[in-house]
Amino acid sequence: MSEPLWIEQPSDLLRRLEHAPPRIGLDTEFIRERTYWPRLALVQMAVGDEVLLVDPLVPGMPAAIAAWLDAPGVLKVMHSASEDLVAFKCACGTLPAPMYDTQVAAGLAGIGAGLGYQKLVEQVTGVALPKGETRSDWLRRPLSPAQLDYAADDVRHLAALHDATAARLRDCGREDWLLEDAARTLANAARDEGEAWPHLSMRSAQFLDVAGQRRLLRLLRWRDRYAREQDHPRSWVLDNELAVALARDPPADADALQRRLDATPKSPRRLGAAIWQALATPLPDEAQMPAPPADPDRGALKRLQDAVARRSAELALPDGVLASRRHLEALLESGQWPPALQGWRRRELEPVLGPLLAPAAAAG
Repeated sequence: MSEPLWIEQPSDLLRRLEHAPPRIGLDTEFIRERTYWPRLALVQMAVGDEVLLVDPLVPGMPAAIAAWLDAPGVLKVMHSASEDLVAFKCACGTLPAPMYDTQVAAGLAGIGAGLGYQKLVEQVTGVALPKGETRSDWLRRPLSPAQLDYAADDVRHLAALHDATAARLRDCGREDWLLEDAARTLANAARDEGEAWPHLSMRSAQFLDVAGQRRLLRLLRWRDRYAREQDHPRSWVLDNELAVALARDPPADADALQRRLDATPKSPRRLGAAIWQALATPLPDEAQMPAPPADPDRGALKRLQDAVARRSAELALPDGVLASRRHLEALLESGQWPPALQGWRRRELEPVLGPLLAPAAAAG
């Protein structure tokens, strides 16, 4: 490919769309350390023999990028796309479709699970890529030559990864598996809803009584809503440790809460009134709140894991592609197949896990 081209005119990007190829490579650089929402800082596109480095900070450029993302006849080849999708949705209001994720494809093709871009490029092409700009400031202008080279490398090899993984998927008849996974990934990014029951992901919640769990749920939902509205990281609004402490041992009134905040280093003192309102106001659906999962039956979980490992070996799938421990725990806890195990995964797993789940359900 030629030297990368810096694109800072939306009309330039849109003009290229008139002659778009059936496949492009696509990646982003974004900044999220100090915000809730990712701030799109750069979009890299491999279009034919060109690498385009598109400046999304230019007025009108997000709309031009969105036109490419929405183009139905252009396959967008990406690698480990989930965070990039959030950045695109925030900046451009749309998602790249159709999409092909080379990391997911490599797992389904039996090449490896969760492989990073550099590692997969080296495995497929033999090219060793540098990693020097991974923590760079992508919002500064102008970008340095090292930044430009690093950013261009992130899309230069996507066509080769697509060719290699797609051929393997065709050989083993798993193209539909990838389509299902891509559709689920895009649907999850499109929903972009806050967690309904955020306390379930906190291990410490299971050590609270029911009243304490409800207070924690109130605080976590308020925190997420406030973080989204103010575009702050959740931990800047209210950290987990303080949220659990307030839920376990609630202050008697707003003044008592403020005194605790004033005495706690790095606490959100100026948000005392809002925190008190959230803590003291019942949620309309908190009576339906599910209890945090208890520690799973280790014997039952091990039997599920062993069955998944055997089926993965039969399918020549890398560990973790067919089902993760977290998803097996959810299945064991509820007896319901979680969304991540629906579709082709359930079709492959239900015949081997169903007989193991029945005794567990009967014992429960």
